[in-house]
Amino acid sequence: MECTFRIGTQSEAGSRLGDGATRVVISAVALLLFSFPFTCTKAFGAQTAAPRTFTDEVGRHVEVPAAVKRIVSLAPNITEIVYALGEGDRLAGDTDFCDYPAEAARKPRVGGPVNPNLEQIAALTPDLVLATKSINRPETVDALARIGLPVFVTDPHSVDQMIASVEHIGDVLHAEKKATPLANDLRARLASLDMRLAGVAPSRVLFVIWTSPLISVGKNTFLADALRHAGARSVVDTSVEWPRVNMEEIVRLQPEFLVFASSHDKDMQHDIDALRGRPGWRDLDAMRKGQIVVISDAINRPAPRMVDAVEQLARALHSDLISSGEMRNDTADITEEACACAR
Repeated sequence: MECTFRIGTQSEAGSRLGDGATRVVISAVALLLFSFPFTCTKAFGAQTAAPRTFTDEVGRHVEVPAAVKRIVSLAPNITEIVYALGEGDRLAGDTDFCDYPAEAARKPRVGGPVNPNLEQIAALTPDLVLATKSINRPETVDALARIGLPVFVTDPHSVDQMIASVEHIGDVLHAEKKATPLANDLRARLASLDMRLAGVAPSRVLFVIWTSPLISVGKNTFLADALRHAGARSVVDTSVEWPRVNMEEIVRLQPEFLVFASSHDKDMQHDIDALRGRPGWRDLDAMRKGQIVVISDAINRPAPRMVDAVEQLARALHSDLISSGEMRNDTADITEEACACAR
């Protein structure tokens, strides 16, 4: 609807009301014009699109500008999702640990995920900050919100929830056209794995996060869920997310396979060779038999490449059911030789 206001000339108004009344009328109309909501686009020009409100994955209400042109990512997995959505050009900055894809490492850095530099984040003038609950502190999110920066927080605890995070970030960035088919493809690949491994007894594994002290994964983590999709089950049964494990207990449990994640196969092989002679490790049947699987460290990040690593782990543990030709191999960091050591 076009809105038209007509103000008579001072002489016209004066002929009816006099000079004093004329000034009152003009002042009142001017006030009306400046306070009138600019919804009449033909008279006043195109209106600015209203911000959109989202509920993030920790239940916070976040008001996001309609056009998000500059993004700061506070976690490596978030950075990977932004690039997977084809929105890397909008990334104004990320953390010191954002290293995939290679372009991410060339973005301006804001420090580490746990204690990022808030001044550097603000200096990048982002329209939106993306964070994740698992490694970003609530204090960081609250501080950014207090200075007026919208922060959308993810909190995936399973592979399926990681895929949901891809969709949520796609919605926030207006990148649904890329997010929807990507999410559908990831779900289809997981469904194919689940179908192939249906009824198969899961392999009992020790997933090694760190060797000294020995740290593994708890049963309520996205990594434990990744193991399940790959036809595996951790011998460590605890609700603690990243438990320190007693080596004597692992010797008693005798996992069928040892699973390591690394982006550098040669370095990992050197570390495994060093473990063979250590007390406890040398008493594991899996170590003596060479039932050791090294997969890409993509499995450690709840981002789309995680599904690549899940497929590769499934292929290593269940090569009789899943051949390499049937699975996609998009993760460049892992070799077939690394998988083959489990066979």
